[in-house]
Amino acid sequence: MAETDQPVLRLGTRQSPLAMAQAEEARSRLCAAHGWTQDRVELVKVRATGDKITDRPLADIGGKALWTKELDAWLAEGRIDAAVHSMKDVETVRPDFLAIAAILPRADVRDVLIGAESVDDVPEGARVGTSAPRRAAQFLHHRPDCTIVTFRGNVATRLARLAANEADVTFLAAAGLERLGETGIGTLLDPADWLPAPAQGAIGLECREDDARVRTLLSAIDDSPSRAAVMAERALLYGLGGTCHSPIAAYSCHDGSDIVLTAALFSGDGIDRVQDRLRVPARSPDDARALAETLLGQASDAIRRLFEPA
Repeated sequence: MAETDQPVLRLGTRQSPLAMAQAEEARSRLCAAHGWTQDRVELVKVRATGDKITDRPLADIGGKALWTKELDAWLAEGRIDAAVHSMKDVETVRPDFLAIAAILPRADVRDVLIGAESVDDVPEGARVGTSAPRRAAQFLHHRPDCTIVTFRGNVATRLARLAANEADVTFLAAAGLERLGETGIGTLLDPADWLPAPAQGAIGLECREDDARVRTLLSAIDDSPSRAAVMAERALLYGLGGTCHSPIAAYSCHDGSDIVLTAALFSGDGIDRVQDRLRVPARSPDDARALAETLLGQASDAIRRLFEPA
């Protein structure tokens, strides 16, 4: 192979079908932006620890780092030039040698309820399959009569477990279903009533902080409105000091040159909830940290004990 035929970029990605779909989208956008053929961007697959262990909640086995640590190591070793991430799975505090160089145009942020037409229509005493503290607590806040059962795995696995009657209903992210071509199943939940996860629906590309060549190449596909919203939501997370055990929900929308960020915190059992909103300039998404202080100031002890504010 001639030197000019060598890949310009090596993108690291997890091996799950959804992760691969996200990596393919990143590659397509890069090739379109730079006029490359598809073979100029190599997709390098890594099996993340989080994909290997699916029988326990993520919070019990190491948190979000289980999605990123292998890719972080490959970046540090120079085996890949950049890593493709689902931003809702990326820890708030990242290694100093890394930089989030691009956020792709954000997809649908909503959750999809599978198995019922609405939260109110879920049968009394139903088993709700989820491993996400946010989904569990938010559901129990509305429906304390129901029971949470642990559901982890990729989209196909969770749908199969639902079909096998391991739960009566479950949740999936609309963005993930759309990227897998699985639209038209379940009920889309209004984010004004059912707040999604921070950074849900956003794909990010991370590279080494000191790699000017790669940062410049990735900047061509960075979507400024999506970056501002995602960074505001991550600033909120940083201010809260939340972990994988912390039920946090957030929804951003643009209003002129501002971002209106609505967020809610829950106790683990869903009984307690506190919700508020903040308008921050899109050019200063870190200002969203102030919402963390407001929420924690209003929160009950049952909520505050789940957070370690920065």
